[in-house]
Amino acid sequence: MNKRDLLLEIGLEEMPARFIPASIEALKGKMESWLSEKQLGYTSVYAFSSPRRLALVVAGLDQSQQDREEEAKGPAKRIAQSDNGEWSKAAAGFTRGQGLTVEDIYFKEINGVEYAHVKKFIKGQQTSMLLPELKELILSLTFPKNMRWANNDLRYIRPIKWLIALFGEEVIPFSIANVETSNKSLGHRFLGGEIVFNNPSDYEKKMLAQYVMVNADERKEAIVSQIKKLEEENNWVIPIDADLLDEVTNLVEYPTTLFGTFEESFLELPTEVLITSMKEHQRYFPVKSKEGKLLPYFVTVRNGDHQHLEKVAKGNEKVLRARLADAAFFYKEDQKLVIDDLLKKLETIVYHEEIGTLAEKVARVRAIAASLSEKLNLTKEEQQDVDRAAQIAKFDLVTNMVYEFPELQGLMGERYALQKGEKKVVAAAINEHYMPRHAEDETAKSNVGAVLALAEKLDTIVSFFSIGMVPTGSQDPYALRRQATGIVQTLIDKNWSISIESLVDLTINAMSHSLIVAGEELVDSVLSFFKLRVKHILQEKGIRYDMIDAILAEKIGGAASVLRKASVLELRKGAADFKEGIEALSRIINISNKVTTISPVDPSLFENEYEHELYNRFQDVMEKINSEVNEEEYFDLLFSLKDAISAYFDHTMVMADEEKVKENRLNLMVEIASYIKGFASVNEIIVK
Repeated sequence: MNKRDLLLEIGLEEMPARFIPASIEALKGKMESWLSEKQLGYTSVYAFSSPRRLALVVAGLDQSQQDREEEAKGPAKRIAQSDNGEWSKAAAGFTRGQGLTVEDIYFKEINGVEYAHVKKFIKGQQTSMLLPELKELILSLTFPKNMRWANNDLRYIRPIKWLIALFGEEVIPFSIANVETSNKSLGHRFLGGEIVFNNPSDYEKKMLAQYVMVNADERKEAIVSQIKKLEEENNWVIPIDADLLDEVTNLVEYPTTLFGTFEESFLELPTEVLITSMKEHQRYFPVKSKEGKLLPYFVTVRNGDHQHLEKVAKGNEKVLRARLADAAFFYKEDQKLVIDDLLKKLETIVYHEEIGTLAEKVARVRAIAASLSEKLNLTKEEQQDVDRAAQIAKFDLVTNMVYEFPELQGLMGERYALQKGEKKVVAAAINEHYMPRHAEDETAKSNVGAVLALAEKLDTIVSFFSIGMVPTGSQDPYALRRQATGIVQTLIDKNWSISIESLVDLTINAMSHSLIVAGEELVDSVLSFFKLRVKHILQEKGIRYDMIDAILAEKIGGAASVLRKASVLELRKGAADFKEGIEALSRIINISNKVTTISPVDPSLFENEYEHELYNRFQDVMEKINSEVNEEEYFDLLFSLKDAISAYFDHTMVMADEEKVKENRLNLMVEIASYIKGFASVNEIIVK
């Protein structure tokens, strides 16, 4: 079959860098789905992007669909045809809808019933006749933020300036927002010009000739390579932050790296301030010495060539100098502030209109932290440090520096607290209570910081749940999922045994006077939310879904314990006796689930030695489990009952005729099942 290449390019005003990767991935995915739906064969789909364009090249696209024969299923034979062989209206209507007649019907049996079928020939359409549908594909793209322009009704990430839809040498005609498709594109805004394409395969080469590197991966590689060259030439270390690199890659079309300088006097500012000013505000890469000391240089990436780099460097230096001068002023002014005065200001700042002020949040966190410190058996000194840290944890939010650089919350709080004479552990907790700030971040190291981190995040989650602000789908404006994951990860890293259920109860009790909505409904919704986060963490660690369901079937329990249980099951699932043991334990659970009322087991009602043997073995296991064994030992103790369970069922009828004997045997099942479920509802585990 003849093939051609297809080029689709959406030319736009400059898009926000952070939206480009997801947008081009979505466009590629939609194209692949459309090609599959239309049954069009192709070799590859290549994705290209830059701040001004989203583009695809489909290599080796079939020029037409293949002719095909399809089978259509109609009504059952008893409906389609009478006993004397006459066709019904249903049969006639079925074939008419397929463009055929009743003469084309044949019958096939499905699950013991005969149904009318026909085969119809479908002529493949020319690809060029289908390609105008790409208009709807383009319009189907969704973005986090959209805009309208001129008098157009279309809402899109940015105004569309040009469109290419080129199939071989043929322009596929359609228009969007009064922009007609063509075979023309635009190169670099300042260095390039108009480009005419006669063949989609020339896309990369012709774009590069007009100073646009449309391959985002190649742009990134070029930036890294140029940074490495600067390192070697100047004997520097230039840390490459992955997120910053991704952003810069999507800010430029033709990257050229250069460096600039700033006054050494600014190095007296805290390192965090300097790096934040460079990275977050100016998109610069900081420069360090081989020993790790920050140097008065920065590296930036220009969207252009090597012409007049000196002027570009000086312009960037001027901007950074102004930014650092402001930071120096704010830092100096903050030295005059008093913590108690700053805490009073928190009373005037609304955290959320339905939840209260920042001062009220501090009070709640302080109450939660106090209860949690006691529950975790922290020392008296640690409890005092937790209380002080909770009291002053938010004071830096009203400093000049954090007002100007919100990214420094916590970091400046720690530094300023030390300057004001606070204990080192208290100051560190101010920074640690925001941890983990993101998926790759560490959790709080100190007990004081970890307790405060838990208390702060628990208050946030429970507060928003109490006013009905529950994450749904992709909507999570207050990052509650991240907060819950941070709680679970902190519990795991600290190896604290407190259960999630205890944490939630403790939090709601500490907040009871300030909650708008409380009660069982709130508890259940928060616990369900946490269960999903624990499940997500286990899935990311590669734990099998049925094992996750088994571990989380009952209460969540301690996060660290959940992880260890999962590890034990993963480790033992390949053992020769795993299937036999799981089946024996599952049998106990399945029978116990039928019991509605229970009483203590009475050994005097046992009728055979196998009942006594299982009961005695279980008493021994129960005693050892109650003496606080670890998860691996717990699992081994349960599995040690395997043979006794099998022998019991081989020689004992649980559902005995005599009521007292039956009830006693069921009570034993319930007792054993409660300890099995204490590890996991193993009947959820699939064994083959």
